[in-house]
Amino acid sequence: MNHNALVDDLVIRDVQPSDEACVRDVTVAAFAQEEEAGLLHRLRHCGALVLEKVAVNDEGKIQGHVAFSRVTPRATGRGQALKVSCLAPASVWPHFQRQGIGSALIKAALDDLRSAGEDLVLVLGSPTYFPELGFSSELARKIKGPYAGNAFMALALSKAGERDLPIEVAFATPFEAFE
Repeated sequence: MNHNALVDDLVIRDVQPSDEACVRDVTVAAFAQEEEAGLLHRLRHCGALVLEKVAVNDEGKIQGHVAFSRVTPRATGRGQALKVSCLAPASVWPHFQRQGIGSALIKAALDDLRSAGEDLVLVLGSPTYFPELGFSSELARKIKGPYAGNAFMALALSKAGERDLPIEVAFATPFEAFE
């Protein structure tokens, strides 16, 4: 199968309220458990989501989903003004994984976040996958929060996102179950 053709045939768009059940299903399937779907539900319904996108095939079926939630800088000084978000979760149906859908979704969402004036994106994820998208555990070491190690990575979307560090951050309340 030509993987690029699959990605080329997808439409990446903002999530609509009618997508919620399918987004939950793809999230449960991608992680083979309910926790991330529960996190997504709580983030969505407490108003913490900054951006949600889905990849839809030509039949209108959702193939993948990505969400970004607000992270609050606890710094004083210039770091306090940073607009920071967290990528979580990102999901693709298991039989469509490793075909570029997740990467295409994340890249499109990052472009939207950059255009919206977001400065910094954080992720807790695969140290082999996310660096391919520009995320760095080295940059994340300048961010104090509940997560650390090579799986905690950051991507600056603006000059301020790199310059106005170090900072301390607080994640949206639904993340407390994962700390």
